[in-house]
Amino acid sequence: MSNVDLAAAVRLREEGRHEEARQALVELARRFPDDAEVAYQTAWAHDALGLEAEAVPYYERALAGDGLGADDRLGAFTGFGSTLRVLGRPDEALGVFAKGLAEFPGDPALRTFTAMALHNAGRSAEAVSTLLKVVAESDKAGGYQRAIAYYADHLDETV
Repeated sequence: MSNVDLAAAVRLREEGRHEEARQALVELARRFPDDAEVAYQTAWAHDALGLEAEAVPYYERALAGDGLGADDRLGAFTGFGSTLRVLGRPDEALGVFAKGLAEFPGDPALRTFTAMALHNAGRSAEAVSTLLKVVAESDKAGGYQRAIAYYADHLDETV
């Protein structure tokens, strides 16, 4: 595959020319069905257009193959799980996020998207707990890290 073709298609997406990028990437994915990077970029192009259902098989191909760098692999887990959640498939999304967290333990974005899927799966207390832990581990807790971390596991505790 020509890296120039892929770079040109990605550039179209970055310029906001999403439909042109999608068309170019679909053609590249047809020509190179085993290329994980092409599959990932094609999934991303579909998501950018709100075509989540069409993005799913490209995410699956991207994560099944080799060839994605760590940043793109993390992005693929995040994007795929988010796409499944938006499609009303929170349990599948949680499975994708779990696999992503196995490879990228503690990633705050994956954990935040996991919390959204937990909420959609009817597990709101677990979702809030997850979000509180992400906040407690960040530098944005304003000196309340210990208290937030404590209450993440004791949400129902009151006086």
